[in-house]
Amino acid sequence: MDDWRGEFPIFKKHPELVYLDSAATTHKPKSVLEALLKFYAEDYATVHRAIYRSSLAASDQYNETRETVRRFLNAARAEEIVFTRGTTEALNLVALSYGKTHLRPGDEILVSEMEHHSNLVPWQMLAEQTGATLRWMPMRLDGTVDFSGIGPRTKLVAIAHVSNVTGTIHPIAEVAKAAHKVGALLVVDGAQAAPHIAIDVQALGCDFYAFSGHKCYGPTGVGVLYGRQELLASMPPLEGGGDMIEKVTLEKTTYAPPPLRFEAGTPIIASVIALKSALEFIEERRSALEVHEDQLLALLEAGLRTIPNLHILGSPPERGPVVTFTIDRVHPLDLATLLDLEHMAIRTGHLCAQPALRKFGLNSAARASLGAYNTSLDIERFIDALKRATQKLTRSQ
Repeated sequence: MDDWRGEFPIFKKHPELVYLDSAATTHKPKSVLEALLKFYAEDYATVHRAIYRSSLAASDQYNETRETVRRFLNAARAEEIVFTRGTTEALNLVALSYGKTHLRPGDEILVSEMEHHSNLVPWQMLAEQTGATLRWMPMRLDGTVDFSGIGPRTKLVAIAHVSNVTGTIHPIAEVAKAAHKVGALLVVDGAQAAPHIAIDVQALGCDFYAFSGHKCYGPTGVGVLYGRQELLASMPPLEGGGDMIEKVTLEKTTYAPPPLRFEAGTPIIASVIALKSALEFIEERRSALEVHEDQLLALLEAGLRTIPNLHILGSPPERGPVVTFTIDRVHPLDLATLLDLEHMAIRTGHLCAQPALRKFGLNSAARASLGAYNTSLDIERFIDALKRATQKLTRSQ
């Protein structure tokens, strides 16, 4: 495990850092940084547009990443992989392209109550634009979701694979079966799942799956949308420009087949190429990473339970490496400020999931989340610092 930490240059520069905000974004291993530098310094060229050798080589690298993503998700074919700027853009692509094309007044969009705003606001906007009805799958206080509301009018179901608030790992395959039984499609926000658990979109049965590169030890500005081939083929492009066309005349344009149909303009070439290294970093360590993070999560939860008046949000049967908590008479912002003085990085605020926090009667909370570079010493130092900060803050009241 220490060898993994050594692969991240930031911890050589800041050895004292205890980084517990991987649910927001992850640090980058040397292999990813080297891939970015090598492409820009030695291999840079545009893709899909020229016959000269450096452009052909860049195109090959770009296409290799698409195949790596296909394998990472166990998609049926590489053409089902669309590169986007991140999970947010991927989910908006489904809403604005598939949703606006196929949904009508009276249709229902069903969204879980605990979603990140990226998997909530696009569906609100879609409902306003199409006249469809937005309904909610209630969240229980243990962090699980009631899926019984999926019914005959449901056309789209949207849910996170892993909650960014409670860490709940939702039974996606069961939700997919319930959705398909009534003829609905399932859209999955995989931003919190992709770095931590093996994903098989065919076994899950989902129709769309989205995740971000920067949460998977990759660059910012790149993400992935998986969509079943026949669904992508039924969707119009959102942007017009180079690379997404088949034939252009002054009178009419016909579009390239997916995925290029949805990748207008010069793409995010370097970030896509470096994403391959990030996903390979995960794949090469997948089983060991899952064991490592499970062990750290158990240590973290046990340590948090030793702190008086601390409340962990949710108690799901399966939790990813994310724990959100509050402490009586301690404001999360004050807590994070004191922890930062001891080089501890955690997330506080509404976590981009305001409806979920309101369900717990909260406007703000603190969250600790884990990554490959964390160690048991990180957890020990964090719990000790948390106790000191809590004592200081409650003593001052």
